[in-house]
Amino acid sequence: MDLIFGEKRYRPYIRMLYDIKECVYCKDWLRQAENVPLYYMYKDISLTEDDKKKILANDLRYDITIIPPRSLGSEYVKTAGHYHPINQKNNQKKGLSYTEVYEVIDGKAHFLFQKGIDNLEDVVLIEAERGDKVIIPPGYGHITINPSKNVLKMANWVSRNFSAIYDPIKKMGGGAYYEMIDGIIQNENYGKVPELRIIEPKEYPEFGLTKKTGLYRLIDDLELLKFLNYPEYFEEIWLNFF
Repeated sequence: MDLIFGEKRYRPYIRMLYDIKECVYCKDWLRQAENVPLYYMYKDISLTEDDKKKILANDLRYDITIIPPRSLGSEYVKTAGHYHPINQKNNQKKGLSYTEVYEVIDGKAHFLFQKGIDNLEDVVLIEAERGDKVIIPPGYGHITINPSKNVLKMANWVSRNFSAIYDPIKKMGGGAYYEMIDGIIQNENYGKVPELRIIEPKEYPEFGLTKKTGLYRLIDDLELLKFLNYPEYFEEIWLNFF
């Protein structure tokens, strides 16, 4: 399932069912399930070599992820989920983790955010559709769910200076909530969990993030994405972000 993007053909990194087996709610179903592909990640892509140079110069990465519709037993298909580390080089005093921004190119996405690891402070679900932009602010882990019968295609900009942290969500058997085909249920492995807040996506014109502007078009002004590598410069924005 290669992707033609600009001048190149990109091979995907494929996340298989067994790669996220610890995070699947339906364990009885899982024991009988084949190890099928769940989603396809095309990382570090660009339309042209000039674009690639700009992206590298700004320590960024542009990715596309495709999540076909599928059920994991009675649960909607989802990503493994992860947290972002603190930027130790720039953030030692602030303690802010790297951020990220997503765009829904096609389909529908539910982004599950949870703040904290051992003691959750906040859990939010953003219901996003084509053209919507969603920022992962500092301190939040996140999982993406495809809750529809259509293919979900999304893009993201992210710093290229870190590796995602998967173990906390994996250890807890998934996120704080599971989105089942017949509703949302709490993950009892967490014990006390904040009530889930469901909110709509917003625009962030200060970052060039509007519904009418495609995410890749920011290649012409990557300074707008400075918050991805330097979240501490925008500390006031993260206060009560959701």
